[in-house]
Amino acid sequence: MSYQFLVDTYATERLKVLSVWAMFDDEDVSVRPHPVDPRGRNLHEQMVHQCVSEDLWFRTLLGIDVGAPPLPAQETRIEFIKRYAEDSGRRLEELRRKDDAWWEENVTFFDVTRTRAWVMTRRLLHTAHHRGQQTAMLRMLNRPVYSTYGPTADTGGLPQDHPPTIYPYPDLDTLLEQEATNRAKRPLPGPGSRPPTERP
Repeated sequence: MSYQFLVDTYATERLKVLSVWAMFDDEDVSVRPHPVDPRGRNLHEQMVHQCVSEDLWFRTLLGIDVGAPPLPAQETRIEFIKRYAEDSGRRLEELRRKDDAWWEENVTFFDVTRTRAWVMTRRLLHTAHHRGQQTAMLRMLNRPVYSTYGPTADTGGLPQDHPPTIYPYPDLDTLLEQEATNRAKRPLPGPGSRPPTERP
């Protein structure tokens, strides 16, 4: 299947969303990037946006309805994690069943017409954009930042220093189990001795 890469990318991106939510503490959910500026979303609003907008895109643009409310009954961080894990898992299973003809079919994207492959690419970029905002918030909150695409300053430095890629948990099942209990994440070595810049 020519578009398997989009299915594989969605599979990893959903895990990255959940991993970033797992990096926050419960007391962080209402903190805004700037305390007196309501324009910047807090984590609670980011989680609502991820769940609602992804549900809307998949139902109305891609034709995939998981038949569940996009928001958890109790809007706590762990309940958002569980809700998104379940719904995105169902979406992933549906995507795995689609053939090339489905991906290449034109659909309405707001006021234009695009292929489903194009729409899915935009969805992935939309999710990555908001995840970037959330990792910036983690830095503002002085929380450790685990890997999302590769090493971070907390995993030992930039790629030229050859640090490891370290996710909070090794897999989704461990993430769900640990976030509901004692949150025993993998240990981080912390920054190396060099500043986090590519400049020599």
